[in-house]
This record gives sequence, C-alpha cells and structure tokens, in this order.
Amino acid sequence: MYAIIETGGKQYKVSEGDTIAVEKLPQQQGDEVVFQRVLHLSTQDTTKVGKPYLQGCLVKGTVLSHQRARKIVVGEYRSRKNYRRERGHRQWFTLVKIEKIQPGEE
Repeated sequence: MYAIIETGGKQYKVSEGDTIAVEKLPQQQGDEVVFQRVLHLSTQDTTKVGKPYLQGCLVKGTVLSHQRARKIVVGEYRSRKNYRRERGHRQWFTLVKIEKIQPGEE
C-alpha cells in the first residue's frame, strides 16, 4: 500500500515504514504529525484518486528530527562592472517516519 501526500507545496510517495524529508514542520521532535492532504491511495485491490484530495484518508507519522540541508552557493555577477557577490543558504527540513496509512470510509 502506498499514498501520495502533499505538504510544503511538494508531493511525496510514501509507504508505511518510510522516512521522508519534508519542508520544516512546526511539531517538535517525537511528536505525531498527520497529513490530511492525500492525493492518491493505492492498495493491492483498489486505487483511489482524489479530486483534489481524498476525504477521510490520513497518513500518520512521527517527527524524527529537524536538520539543515547541504549548503548551496548563489553567485551574482555583472560583466564589466566589477560586481561580484556570493551568498550561501542552508534550507531547514524535517525528517518524518511514516507510521500508518489510514484509508477513508468509502
């Protein structure tokens, strides 16, 4: 069984037991997080597609940690103007372990 969820403006394909890195969530480490925006649910028997989301379907997980991604360097340059700037950025993300996929009542 797998589901496709939406969080942080991105979509993720998840199964029970998976660990995913999503945009930073407000929950603390060890807290439970519930994803209600389920776009697609597939089991061995059936496939359900939401319009845009499935009603009553939930994906539950546990927050493992908050971390920062690898550094990316953004450079600016203007030719013939002696203008050069270099900036770095590290994006925060949250590691979530998917505990349970709960199908809706349909």
